[in-house]
Amino acid sequence: MSQSGDSSIFFAIADLEFTIGYKMGRIRLLSETVASQVAAGEVVERPASVVKELVENSLDAGARKIDIVIRRGGISLVRVIDDGGGMDRDDALLALERHATSKIRSAADLQAVATLGFRGEALPSIASVSRFRLTTREAGVIAGTEIIVNGGKIEVVRDGGEAPGTQVEVRSLFYNVPARRKFLRSENTESRNIEHQLHLQVIGHPQVAFSLMRDDHMLFQLPASVHLSDRIRDLYGAELLQRLVEVSELASSTIQISGFIGQAGLSRQTRSQQLVFVNGRAIESSLITGAIREGYHTALMKGQYPVSFLFLALDPAAVDVNVHPAKREVRFHDPNGVRGAIVRCIQQTLETARAGWQQKFRAPVPPSTTVSIKPAPDLRLRPDVSAPEETDRELPHVGATTSGGVDSGRRFKPDNVVGKAPDLCDRRFDSANNTLGLRRDSNKATQHQFEIIGVLNKLYVLMENADGLVLVDQHAAHERILFEELRRRMEQQGVLTQKLLLPQTFDVPPRDADWIECNLSILQRMGIGIESFGPANFKIDSLPSFLNVSDAAQFMRKVIDDLKGAGNSASAMRLGEETIAKTVCRHAVKANDPLRYPEVKN
Repeated sequence: MSQSGDSSIFFAIADLEFTIGYKMGRIRLLSETVASQVAAGEVVERPASVVKELVENSLDAGARKIDIVIRRGGISLVRVIDDGGGMDRDDALLALERHATSKIRSAADLQAVATLGFRGEALPSIASVSRFRLTTREAGVIAGTEIIVNGGKIEVVRDGGEAPGTQVEVRSLFYNVPARRKFLRSENTESRNIEHQLHLQVIGHPQVAFSLMRDDHMLFQLPASVHLSDRIRDLYGAELLQRLVEVSELASSTIQISGFIGQAGLSRQTRSQQLVFVNGRAIESSLITGAIREGYHTALMKGQYPVSFLFLALDPAAVDVNVHPAKREVRFHDPNGVRGAIVRCIQQTLETARAGWQQKFRAPVPPSTTVSIKPAPDLRLRPDVSAPEETDRELPHVGATTSGGVDSGRRFKPDNVVGKAPDLCDRRFDSANNTLGLRRDSNKATQHQFEIIGVLNKLYVLMENADGLVLVDQHAAHERILFEELRRRMEQQGVLTQKLLLPQTFDVPPRDADWIECNLSILQRMGIGIESFGPANFKIDSLPSFLNVSDAAQFMRKVIDDLKGAGNSASAMRLGEETIAKTVCRHAVKANDPLRYPEVKN
């Protein structure tokens, strides 16, 4: 290389020109078709996304009735019909252009978005990956407009004769993007996702009538409701509504909170029924989820989630909805204020509900009259009472004494109860002195066999043999016995079942219904006789024989939550063991449960 300055500059410039030319050759502008399909990936994830965007457009257009028709999980057909304002031909054509919208005019409007849709990407994105048909007509206009688009290219524009409003028909979704289509789930799963999305819209807008038809079967047809409670009852049943508490009004100038939350004893093991709406928009927010949890505080067990239908109304300028491409998340300008308001509202609601519940159990105050005080009955045991037979007696309890100096394990009964003969089998002899006097079967006792002594504080079973003393946790022991027995039956011939006298039916959310249908064989192998009984409805006619379940529907909801929490990566047997362990824990003997001799001996 020459040492002159000119040569150095020349070669430097030459190298720079070569470098720039090489890089520029690798960067190209995408075609309009490819750009539209890439943009569609942010808006159209699956058929449920199409339904969400189209329904939100209908709601923004002032629709009072929205009908949805799907086929093959929305892959073959999605049709949304509304009675909203409609559009003229120019607006209909412009609506299919990217970034065309009637809901914002300037960048300042993004600071206070009051509509569900605002980006102007939904219709062109959907039209670019499907066979698209739009028919719209304004009220009072003789002829409407029909536009047909295939893969983003407008093919037909003509007059249409549909009813006032807008009808959008999406066929063959992702037909021109096979890479996206092959990642769709089964038709049944996609249908359940659409139902879940519609449940959010239906709950969020009870004043609008909705209907959903799937493969020529009407899944639901809901009239417009005046009260949110009517819509909850129509979707989730009267049983759930009875266990909900209406949210108390919160006096605040910046936020209004309304809706329903579950009573302190009502919870789920997932957030599937924890619905939150901000200005009518269904959202997911860890801030609000944490606030709801904090509001319940000690009213919920660890790992449980409350049921909520919570509505927040804020100034649109106080919430940023332009955070997530699918508008699922929002950001608050005053997150601490929102969180504090939710916590106070839930605490106040639960306190009001608790006071009303306690009032039902308060006895009416008697009139102020002279009350004759009867002498206390003689609670001393008669000395002539003999101990019951060993097979019927309850095990003796060895416990600490109460503050009054009386052994807490000792139990008394009145000598003379009017109209009732003394029941010797129910008498309990729990003192430590009586423990040593228990009769033992000397014929069966051997040097290494355990001999039952009693129960300590209604928690530990005391046993002894020649080697020493053994303490057994009655709950853990019974739980392990049940677990091993049920697992052994599952591995060998299946769990023995017991038919219910009256089969029970129950409803579940759409996603849970899809999960049940995919795992019916696992549930049946676990000894649960369950079968489909309609859309999102199932019938139970048998349960494992070792269980004592009073409410089969509630039991099934817990089993579903348990299995879903175990994850999809676990095997069928692993899922079964997870549920067995949790189930037997609930149905095994608990601490403080009184035990009789045959129960421990066997």
